[in-house]
Amino acid sequence: MPSISRLLLLVPTLVLTALIIWAVRAGNFGAAGDWLTGEPWGIVTLTDLYFGFFLSALVIGATERRWLPALFWILPVFVLGNIWTGLWFVWRWPELLKRLRPATASGQAGPA
Repeated sequence: MPSISRLLLLVPTLVLTALIIWAVRAGNFGAAGDWLTGEPWGIVTLTDLYFGFFLSALVIGATERRWLPALFWILPVFVLGNIWTGLWFVWRWPELLKRLRPATASGQAGPA
């Protein structure tokens, strides 16, 4: 059974997926792209988005112990975006918590 924290990561990932599907069907992708690349706040938005992708790639690269799984998760981030990052977080959440929590005297991770 998935933990509550993993479900809290999965739900927004699924909501984002649904929003993207809706926007592709209902919106004008060309006009949106023109605005994003032609207006100052559009450029800021894209820069912010890709900076977030870069930070996500750094976290994934620092977490994955082998280079092939790291590349499997990092490379699609720049195309699939935060849907892919969200799936990675859902999958790796227990490992991330284990690494982020300080070890106790027994060597086991303590409560957060």
